[in-house]
Amino acid sequence: MVEKNIFEKISRLIRLSKQTYKIFGFRVLTKEIIRYILHGPLEAPSYEFENEYIFQTQDYSKENIESILSSFTLRPKISIITPVYNVAPEYLDKCIESVLNQWYINWELCLYDDFSSKPETIDCLQKWIDTDPRIKIGFGKENQHISLASNEAIKMADGEFIALLDNDDELSENALLEVVRALNDNPEIDFIYSDEDFITPEGRYFQPHFKTDFNLSLLLSHNYITHFAVIRRKLGHEISWFRKGYEGAQDHDLFLRIIERTRKIYHIPKILYHWRQSNTSTSLNYNEKSYADKAARKTLTDYATRNNIEMELLDGPGLGVYRFKRKIITNGKVSIIVPFKDQISYLKDCISSIIEKGGYPNWELLLISNNSENKETFTYLEKIKKNDHRIKVFEYNVPFNFSAINNWAIEQCEGEYILLLNNDIKAISDGWLNAMVEHIQLENVGIVGAKLLYSDDTIQHAGVIIGIQGVAGHSHKFCPDHSVGYFYRPVVIQELSAVTGACLLTKKELWKKVCGLDETNLKIAFNDIDYCLKIRLLGYDVVYTPYAKLYHYESKSRGVEDTPEKQKRFYGESKFMIEKWKTNRIPDPFYNVNLTLKSEDFKIRK
Repeated sequence: MVEKNIFEKISRLIRLSKQTYKIFGFRVLTKEIIRYILHGPLEAPSYEFENEYIFQTQDYSKENIESILSSFTLRPKISIITPVYNVAPEYLDKCIESVLNQWYINWELCLYDDFSSKPETIDCLQKWIDTDPRIKIGFGKENQHISLASNEAIKMADGEFIALLDNDDELSENALLEVVRALNDNPEIDFIYSDEDFITPEGRYFQPHFKTDFNLSLLLSHNYITHFAVIRRKLGHEISWFRKGYEGAQDHDLFLRIIERTRKIYHIPKILYHWRQSNTSTSLNYNEKSYADKAARKTLTDYATRNNIEMELLDGPGLGVYRFKRKIITNGKVSIIVPFKDQISYLKDCISSIIEKGGYPNWELLLISNNSENKETFTYLEKIKKNDHRIKVFEYNVPFNFSAINNWAIEQCEGEYILLLNNDIKAISDGWLNAMVEHIQLENVGIVGAKLLYSDDTIQHAGVIIGIQGVAGHSHKFCPDHSVGYFYRPVVIQELSAVTGACLLTKKELWKKVCGLDETNLKIAFNDIDYCLKIRLLGYDVVYTPYAKLYHYESKSRGVEDTPEKQKRFYGESKFMIEKWKTNRIPDPFYNVNLTLKSEDFKIRK
């Protein structure tokens, strides 16, 4: 049996190695084999995102459910509010039945009809009257639209928490159980949301959305929370719940006003909600609700006004998706550190990217030569430092240690902000440095990262996911740049756990506070991730922006980890990260436990 298992593993490695080599070449194959040896099987990335899947409430048995329910010391009433308008009776029935099927029974369902014009909708509601004392039904005398109709439903409620359910959607049968389980674990929670999927008119589940934990920058890009949302009633009353005039984005508006009052927010990484696909739903066709775009713009503009944020709201990469572009109010100097060894052609592109495309005027450039040998290198350096007083040239001729080089260089810097920049970087987008400074100027932000592409216009970096292959991997690596990826993740501004040091903007005071990069244990690999995690421990955010977009001709100066010495060092650095940060065990809050750790393509975890 042991021999058979070993044979299967070897066969799998050979098969996947051939596939990886065919698609991505020898350089990637070498790196992935090292990861395989360290952390287990590798999988070739795929960007055909899983549209259909089998929904199931896993890890439950009758005994298990009874045990969970009996363990609750808190058993709050959950008031589910559902405004109703002209919904097809079969969908309304399924909606109501999904509530009746809940394993947790201390709930009430408050249905409020917003003066439906279709008699079949009224008839359907009337047949549910007096069927269960927990079902309350109200009928409006005029059509008020969804915001005010929702508020009318809330007036009928007396539960401690209000849960939002649209009239043609469905809850999974464990939805309320999971909500109450979270409240028992942390009774202070004010706002809960879950993962969700979509459901066809025929009842087929598809396109599961496994979400990040609370992510303000992402919420300012689009309403990633949507469903299932549960809110402490007292908090909702304080902000007067839904507002007239925001129909189409009323939930988004509500969520943004809630998070201004509380950060006691909890994400349940389980699918508890099924969003019905219909011909008039935004789940299928955003154009059917063009008013939703106007409402979303109003929602985000109002948020900026309430919080004294000067910004410009621009179209994003999809309908209902936006760029919340903040005005730059800082004039702090950015010290740009570029270590290099010869490779002048790449260095020239890198310098041109700063001068011609950066956009931000107040910078200095520190070029750190590490063991350069070519005469043309030194001739070029003498020329450029004479031509531009902002460019300074230093030699730091020690054995290559990325951490030590940058730590030394920062001691020579004048700037308030520090940009670590690889020499094999070439800018694509105009104003890329502006796009990064836009976020680093914020008090709560400690680090900003950029979107990096390979020369074939596939993604090299769209943020870092902790836990991929045991330590970390790059979000959407090898995904085409034009793709919106998994629910817009590579193409919108968001918080993440880490970003690559190939293009990393930070604050000098924070760098010094955590003693910079670890030049003892992480000389070359993972020092950037370690730095990001240290900054997050201090309470600062790490922000990724796709609006700083650059090419990264990865490892052009140093090559790849293809010698026994380099591989031994890489193994040691991986081991150090796992031991220090438990990267193979502690879930990344900006990823999701339902997504794979075997590849970087956001596939569903098997």
